[in-house]
Amino acid sequence: MSTVVVQFCALFERLRQRLALGCPDAASPVGWLLVQLGLLLLPSSALLASFLLFPALLLGSLRRECPYWRDPWNWPLIAAGLLMLLGCFNAYSGGLALSGLGNWIPFFWAFWGFQPYLADAKARRRMALWLVAGTVPVVVTGLGQLWLGWQGPWQVLGGLIIWFVAPGGEPEGRLSGLFDYANIAAAWLALVWPLALAALVQPGLKRGRRLLVLAVVVALVAALVLTDSRNGWGALVLAVPLVLGPLSWPWLLPLLALALVPVLLSVLPGVPTLLQDPARSLVPESVWSRLSDSRYASERALASTRLSQWSVALQLISERPWLGWGAAAFSVLYPLRTGKWHGHSHNLPLELAVSHGLPVAIAVVGLVLALLVVSQRCASMSLFDRAWWAAILIVVVLHGTDMPFFDSRLNIAGWMLLAGLRSRIGEPRSNDSVTVL
Repeated sequence: MSTVVVQFCALFERLRQRLALGCPDAASPVGWLLVQLGLLLLPSSALLASFLLFPALLLGSLRRECPYWRDPWNWPLIAAGLLMLLGCFNAYSGGLALSGLGNWIPFFWAFWGFQPYLADAKARRRMALWLVAGTVPVVVTGLGQLWLGWQGPWQVLGGLIIWFVAPGGEPEGRLSGLFDYANIAAAWLALVWPLALAALVQPGLKRGRRLLVLAVVVALVAALVLTDSRNGWGALVLAVPLVLGPLSWPWLLPLLALALVPVLLSVLPGVPTLLQDPARSLVPESVWSRLSDSRYASERALASTRLSQWSVALQLISERPWLGWGAAAFSVLYPLRTGKWHGHSHNLPLELAVSHGLPVAIAVVGLVLALLVVSQRCASMSLFDRAWWAAILIVVVLHGTDMPFFDSRLNIAGWMLLAGLRSRIGEPRSNDSVTVL
């Protein structure tokens, strides 16, 4: 028995030493270990990951030399947080308004506190690889539920952690894995996809490890396709030129914007027919009818479609543009306006504006877009930084037609990625020569 204990201790010590490698100077060594393990567990359980990430966040915050309020990049979040709190006093949603702040204000802090762990390209690469590795259980359980009939509930810690793995997927026939719904699983896989692609093509990887990564990537792509999510399929295509394209790829941004304008004109409510009809002639019907849900107009009530949700959201914003109606107000007001319940507006900027007002929506969305633009231009990008950037762009695009951030795992990962973008601003020029795990 003593021999087994000694061997276990030796193995644990080797693992600890391995995890300790690459710790940025500004980061807490203990926090560095906790963040890595937390990201490994995150796709499987937000609760288990939080037990590791929260103390890491505390340690990371204590290591910051510059106070939170002195970083100009935090000023939009400070303003948004204050306006959110102020709006609670006159919120239509009552107590839901205050509890709903948990989706935002703690993550405003996390955006700042996690930055020491993402201070250089090597650290961001390492965190990206942990996210990819942690996604393997999602892929395996998803393929198992579709092909092998796996089903839950599976539980650990006496029921503290429960995975409701639906047989045949949720909805049936669509891969959901450890997530509650196929679209949320697709959002996670889409976020991880550019990071996995970078892991596959990175230079210096030994043949055996590259084959292993290839197997993971193939399984991930299969899982993403099997979610039957059009958003996920779009992300699958979008990530390839962003990660593998020429280094001078900023030309993609105006191209994407140019392609997005007719799509928005074809689906947004209130667009004059004079503009909407030409836009719909340019955009494939399968795209705009899916986004506006007009394809299902004969199958379900208008109140169930995104077109109706966006229209009502715009009405609500016009009625309370400054402080909004309070968090979760859309789920309360929408049934009153349409007679049909729906939990959110299927668009993050609209949801923010409805809940907390236009100034908050502009502050938060503006910060994210500014991070994307500035971080891309401030220095040359390593392979993994390009994948990191692509992952954020994909998350932003996904929130144009859905609200996956309501899943805490996606919310945590999204703010971690944003913290990485902030960390690379002002960073010296980097290259792809990083140590392979």
